[in-house]
Amino acid sequence: MSEVDLHLHSTASDGRFSPAELVHKALERGLTVIALADHDSVDGISPALEAARAFPQIRVIPAVEINTDVPQGEAHILGYFIDYSNHELKTTLEKMRRSRWERAQGMIAKLRGLGININWQRVKEIVGSSTIGRPHIALAMLEKGYITSIREAFSQYIGRDGPAYVERKKITPLKATELVLRTNGLPVLAHPLTVGDPEVMIIELKAAGLIGVEAYYDGYSSDEKRWLENLATRYNLITTGGSDYHGLDDSSETMIGGVEVPLEAVEQLMALAKQQTPKLVS
Repeated sequence: MSEVDLHLHSTASDGRFSPAELVHKALERGLTVIALADHDSVDGISPALEAARAFPQIRVIPAVEINTDVPQGEAHILGYFIDYSNHELKTTLEKMRRSRWERAQGMIAKLRGLGININWQRVKEIVGSSTIGRPHIALAMLEKGYITSIREAFSQYIGRDGPAYVERKKITPLKATELVLRTNGLPVLAHPLTVGDPEVMIIELKAAGLIGVEAYYDGYSSDEKRWLENLATRYNLITTGGSDYHGLDDSSETMIGGVEVPLEAVEQLMALAKQQTPKLVS
């Protein structure tokens, strides 16, 4: 069990637990540092920080995961220690969240064409006050017995190459990296093995200010982690990691703290953050 998890999702995006609930779950599992990194949303950060104030044994890092547009694969940029009150950031993320609703309706229509009838009203009920995401559609599919696990929904239907996948409006990885930097944040390439050619993207983003890669991630083998660590060393980048936990009550999902993230990784991240934004890391 790791003491660090730098990749968690709450009801502020497509997670199932509130920011406060995530903090308490992390405490129960003995974690000392977590990062709330919701998809295209910073709405959960303040509640998470507020919940953690009563527990000095845990540190919550304000973060965001920005989904980006690439020709092949899937690239997301994590921003750590961001100024989550930044107007440009909030406005950009709001536009991206609105496009998620259009995408979800398109996916439901495609699923219907495949004989999978998901009720739009039921999906909205599952979403509640959250930002809609593919896991919500997967939960509706699971509820009606069309799939046996959330992972199956992605691998067979709504993953990027799936028959029911629909693209939505995004910004490029470069623009996302630059946006994080303008909020005084630290940009990290999330789950790099979903990118077509990780090294090519790392070279491009490093020139723009990328500071790290997520080397410790759900499902990565020892060889894959070692390859990413070597890549990070080659380009003088920090290695980070996390579970990408959404709280979907699915047996295939890695739990909070379920990915071993070295303490050295978070220490390097916090040291760099302290140089750039000392008030946030005091």
